[in-house]
Amino acid sequence: VSFSLPPNMAEMASLVLEDGTTFRGRVFGANVSVSGEVVFQTGMVGYPEALTDPSYRCQLLTLTYPLVGNYGVPKDEEGEFGLSRWFESSKIHAAALIIGELAESPSHWSSVKSLDQWLKEQGIPGLQGVDTRCLTKKIREKGTMLGKLVMDGTPESSIPFDNPDQRNLVQEVSMKEPQVFNPSGSLRITVVDCGIKYNQIRCLAQRGARVTVVPWDHLLDPNDFDGLFISNGPGDPQLCQATINNVKKVVCVDHPKPVFGICLGNQLLSLVIGAKTYKMKYGNRGHNQPCIHNGTDRCFITSQNHGFAVDPDTLPEDWDVLFTNANDHTNEGIVHNTKPLFSVQFHPEHMAGPTDLVSLFDVFLNTVKDHKEGKAICRPRKVLILGSGGLSIGQAGEFDYSGSQAIKALKEENIQTVLINPNIATVQTSKGLADKVYFLPITPEYVTQVIKNERPDGVLLTFGGQTALNCGVELTKLGILEKYKVKVLGTPVASIEMTEDRKIFVEKMEEINEHVAPSEAAVAAAERLGYPVLVRSAFALGGLGSGFANNREELTSLVTSAFAHTSQVLVDKSLKGWKEIEYEVVRDAYDNCVTVCNMENIDPLGIHTGESIVVAPSQTLNDHEYNMLRNTAIKVIRHLGIVGECNIQYALNPESEQYYIIEVNARLSRSSALASKATGYPLAYVAAKLGLGIPLPQLKNSVTNQTTANFEPSLDYCVVKVPRWDLSKFLRVSTKIGSSMKSVGEVMAIGRSFEEAFQKALRMVDENCVGFDHTIKPVSEKELQTPTDKRIFVLAAAFRAGYTVDQLYELTKIDRWFLHKMKNIADHERLLETYNQSTMPPEVMRKAKQLGFSDKQIALAVQSTELAVRKLRHDWSILPVVKQIDTVAAEWPAHTNYLYLTYHGTENDLSFNDQHVMVIGSGVYRIGSSVEFDWCAVGCITELREMGYKTIMVNYNPETVSTDYDMCDRLYFDEISFEVVMDIYERENPEGVILSMGGQLPNNIAMSLHRQQCRILGTSPEFIDCAENRFKFSRMLDTIGISQPQWKELSETESAVKFCETVGYPCLVRPSYVLSGAAMNVAYSDSDLEKYLTNAVAVSKEHPVVISKFIQEAKEIDVDAVACDGVVMAIAVSEHVENAGVHSGDATLVTPPQDLNQKTIERIKLIVHAIGQELQVTGPFNLQLIAKVRVIECNVRVSRSFPFVSKTLGVNLVALATQAIMGENVEPVGLMSGKGIVGVKVPQFSFSRLAGADVVLGVEMASTGEVACFGENRYEAYLKAMLSTGFKIPKKNILLSIGSYKVLSRSQSMKNSLMSSFVQVMAVDWPFEEEDSECATKEKQRSIMNYLEENHFDLVINLSMRNSGGRRLSSFVTKGYRTRRMAIDYSVPLIIDIKCTKLFVQVSSLFFFFFVLFYAVTDTDNRCSLSSLRDVSEKYICQPLTSSCAKTLQKP
Repeated sequence: VSFSLPPNMAEMASLVLEDGTTFRGRVFGANVSVSGEVVFQTGMVGYPEALTDPSYRCQLLTLTYPLVGNYGVPKDEEGEFGLSRWFESSKIHAAALIIGELAESPSHWSSVKSLDQWLKEQGIPGLQGVDTRCLTKKIREKGTMLGKLVMDGTPESSIPFDNPDQRNLVQEVSMKEPQVFNPSGSLRITVVDCGIKYNQIRCLAQRGARVTVVPWDHLLDPNDFDGLFISNGPGDPQLCQATINNVKKVVCVDHPKPVFGICLGNQLLSLVIGAKTYKMKYGNRGHNQPCIHNGTDRCFITSQNHGFAVDPDTLPEDWDVLFTNANDHTNEGIVHNTKPLFSVQFHPEHMAGPTDLVSLFDVFLNTVKDHKEGKAICRPRKVLILGSGGLSIGQAGEFDYSGSQAIKALKEENIQTVLINPNIATVQTSKGLADKVYFLPITPEYVTQVIKNERPDGVLLTFGGQTALNCGVELTKLGILEKYKVKVLGTPVASIEMTEDRKIFVEKMEEINEHVAPSEAAVAAAERLGYPVLVRSAFALGGLGSGFANNREELTSLVTSAFAHTSQVLVDKSLKGWKEIEYEVVRDAYDNCVTVCNMENIDPLGIHTGESIVVAPSQTLNDHEYNMLRNTAIKVIRHLGIVGECNIQYALNPESEQYYIIEVNARLSRSSALASKATGYPLAYVAAKLGLGIPLPQLKNSVTNQTTANFEPSLDYCVVKVPRWDLSKFLRVSTKIGSSMKSVGEVMAIGRSFEEAFQKALRMVDENCVGFDHTIKPVSEKELQTPTDKRIFVLAAAFRAGYTVDQLYELTKIDRWFLHKMKNIADHERLLETYNQSTMPPEVMRKAKQLGFSDKQIALAVQSTELAVRKLRHDWSILPVVKQIDTVAAEWPAHTNYLYLTYHGTENDLSFNDQHVMVIGSGVYRIGSSVEFDWCAVGCITELREMGYKTIMVNYNPETVSTDYDMCDRLYFDEISFEVVMDIYERENPEGVILSMGGQLPNNIAMSLHRQQCRILGTSPEFIDCAENRFKFSRMLDTIGISQPQWKELSETESAVKFCETVGYPCLVRPSYVLSGAAMNVAYSDSDLEKYLTNAVAVSKEHPVVISKFIQEAKEIDVDAVACDGVVMAIAVSEHVENAGVHSGDATLVTPPQDLNQKTIERIKLIVHAIGQELQVTGPFNLQLIAKVRVIECNVRVSRSFPFVSKTLGVNLVALATQAIMGENVEPVGLMSGKGIVGVKVPQFSFSRLAGADVVLGVEMASTGEVACFGENRYEAYLKAMLSTGFKIPKKNILLSIGSYKVLSRSQSMKNSLMSSFVQVMAVDWPFEEEDSECATKEKQRSIMNYLEENHFDLVINLSMRNSGGRRLSSFVTKGYRTRRMAIDYSVPLIIDIKCTKLFVQVSSLFFFFFVLFYAVTDTDNRCSLSSLRDVSEKYICQPLTSSCAKTLQKP
């Protein structure tokens, strides 16, 4: 029985320091005198762990917290792995304990004894009643001192001062024999015991390691372990020479196994590599030591106990500091730059203390695992990047941006890049970016050939959208990547499949107790879940093949068509009306994880995120919801093992905190491009670096060179994204928007209020829209409930009509917060209308500008003009200020040059001293203006910078490379309108403005800017107007004697009808200043004419409409040229495969032309020179002609085909044009004839996304993108290009459906060609008119529909009666329309043009011919003799061989 004496009767003792200072106190614990080093520790809990820490060997431990022993001492019981559950070693190692006050009556459920009893049992003395604060201050001032605890009655001289630094304390505390813990572990970790704490062993064993603990001087053999761990321990590291020598043998080699050291282990590793250690003044001991991670500057709170430190200045060159103490700036960790070697000075295993960095054990064991599996992060030499192919709905220019970023990131690391992308219009396929570019289809067959040829050792799959992802998954399944030892960089294919396969995804989420919207794969599930339900396809992009079903019939038809695009369809519970929230997440291979941006859809769930108006950051989530979803995002991404960037989408119940995960995209997406531009965080660049195995904290930010990518940006502005639809271009298309994407582009607006950004965005989408306009659409409750592409304007009309916010919430389920903001705009517009220009007060105008009203919008409200409002605004000094987006991660620039205008501010963020050249970008991607104009804008600013000019880019499209801030010196992410461009111009006062590089949009504001004395570089705006204004242009051609189709300016309908009757129908109606043939139409009758004239006048209000004779079956020619002061410098000619009447953007182009004779080419050159001279062109221009060499139109700007001809013919026309515009001397190039290869550009259509749209081509453009491929002849190039658009070569049945006898006569020769290619041809009667259909033919017709449904056909060729520019206007649904539509809906390749069909048949014959020849006859030199060719031709193909064909075939 032991008992304590009452405090007044307790024995006394003295703590004597080496400087003679004495502290008196009462003894507890063992009554023995001791000596050692006096240290203090600032932790407020954890005395049992501290006392048993071997690092306190021979130290008199002072605890600064005054009340100690409160929770007693627990029982020493065995826990996991046979280690003590509560203590850090088998005994107390501290020599004595010095405290303020000992708890007499401890209280805790785990306590079995008091601290006093425990110390007595262990023979350790304690001293209480000491002024520990005074003692601590003394040590702080004088440094650590030797001391002795002398019991009263013991002569002080009999206890000498004992300096522990002169003893090898490690030898005293280290175990004597090796011992194994967790023998069944998979990774073999050898631990050098220098005084190890049990929790270090536990942390390793818990993570699946087999831990072998060996004595401090044990000889180390790398064959015995997969990773080496060096523990903590007491004393001076210099005394452990045996350990240092042993570790040196396994570390100082070329390919060492991973090593991790803690505390003394950090000091020993430093000595091994030749660095120095030193004794600290008083050491760091406590649980709240702040350590800053080098690179990220993130601060972690750590547990520490050490008196020696590493001198960071003595580290060798290939080593770096890992952590630094934020208080005394001493070293807290080191890391090798390339090898898997690192150590830390603090105790990540805690016990006691915080667990902030316990994940370092995961980093260590993951490194060991990767090293063992041969995944040691060795940098690839050469990386293959898969692009996304032609732009389509759901997969647009954002992948050009992300791919370009990836290439830049890899080049920075000196890694060779090989890109496969047939999209010739992209920036990433330009010279000077990737080391090699293959313009080939992104299909497993072609990619395999490139891999064979290039032998890359890494591949990036996540930068080319769904196309690249699906191709990569296929290559993995085929074993190609494994066979050629190509490593998938970034997210592993297994993780990609988890996110793409809905069934596996649900299972993975259940493993971590997260819920995905309830879904089942059977149709019967719909009954159980209850209608409405959402049907979704796996492995599809942009919600392809998805939709909502309200009943069984709708469900069946949706499921059937969905299976045409995918192998897996799921039926989900509909959560229509819930909020949709999205987070962009970044994770590296070491499990560092941050959420970069969160976004909220204004439209509730049920509308695809690509179709929704999106705001960043989220506006209606509270802190709890925001962080709940953030934590879930990180948990999910870690569980799925994604490396790089991904996004996660949620459905959040607006009435509670219930949420479901909708999906995870394990790749860069449209949202990633938006998030990058919205925050300034370079997602694609960072993802590419992480794919190389670079840790996120190591990625330095090029602005500060100190902070890094391991942070979460904060925004001081609001971003609104609005999609752009072009549904009016298609016949019979539904304007409803839902879970499947139909938008072709998007805009992003930045403002300091939601209203400002929102109205800006609406104007960006359509330059003819003034903002939140109530006049565009009438109120319709149906349209409010079932959203269409114009619903936002129905909302504006509803506010105007007096609907309340609550009423509109019930109808739309758009959050009330957004509705209130929209109401603010509507209310202010009403207020404006109560004034006229002279009575409007300045504060009302200022408020209007802050709510995002444009000058034009204010002018409409106060019955004035835009220029008058502008002047008034200037008089009142209501001017926008320029603000920077300066989130810490700016994407490569030397300073923040990412700017926007706002009326919420009093000062500009920067000064305007330097001279710049201003380039106007292309604005929103739409049908007719897409990535090709971005290529031109980027080419222009790149050339200007090379010429030594500073550049300003104005653009607002988040999907572009031109809005990447390292491309120019200043980027204004703002509207391209007269008002905003003028505002920027007045601020910056640039040398001039280049309008000709951004397509139609900048040209439209040329005259307005010119009238305000704006310096326009290049062709004068008067001459631009002369080309754009149809009347002026046609009159000019007549004046200079250049032939054109007969024409007339429209004055009124009667004279137009008379003109058409005189020249004979068909006639072409052509408005001015339009892009992609908007409202252009071929009229075949008076009724057509009247309808089209109305449309044309609506589009071209302020400019004339011209009618001209439409010439049928003529060949169309495209000419791209560059001139300087009217003198033409370069000409590129392309011919259309289709006849005139198909818009040049939808036509198949061939360059150099193959069918034009020398006489025609000379005539073309004369016309180009004459028009260039007449319009005094400086810079780029484009002409369209028809084969009898008549001019159709001229655009004084770059055209869609500029990138195609530049890359095919080998002369960069944009660079040439830029030099001409800036007045440089340009060497004339003349007619460009190329380098012996033929390029064929093929349009990429997105009809599968546009339910119900008729697949017809006319003078108004319908394609969303393009691809181009090269070959020795047009046949090879055409075949590759067709395959690049997703076309598949038919192997069995072809359905040939013909509309008229004229077409039929031509198709006889086609039939013969097909038969000659061993294709069986069978005629099927299929009457067009309904009344002819008897019962029997109905039967037959149904069977053809069934054939299409059952994928019986590999190709459908449908040649309609009116194939030249006319769009069918009949309201009844023809069989031709149904055939075309079914082919699209069931993913059957479709050809609808007779000339393309002819070319395809020639390709098929030729390739069949080569196939026969290959097996039939070859000479020894691998050439075919002409005689043998003729024999084979007649024997196998039953037709004589033409000499031109023979020449082609005679090539090797």
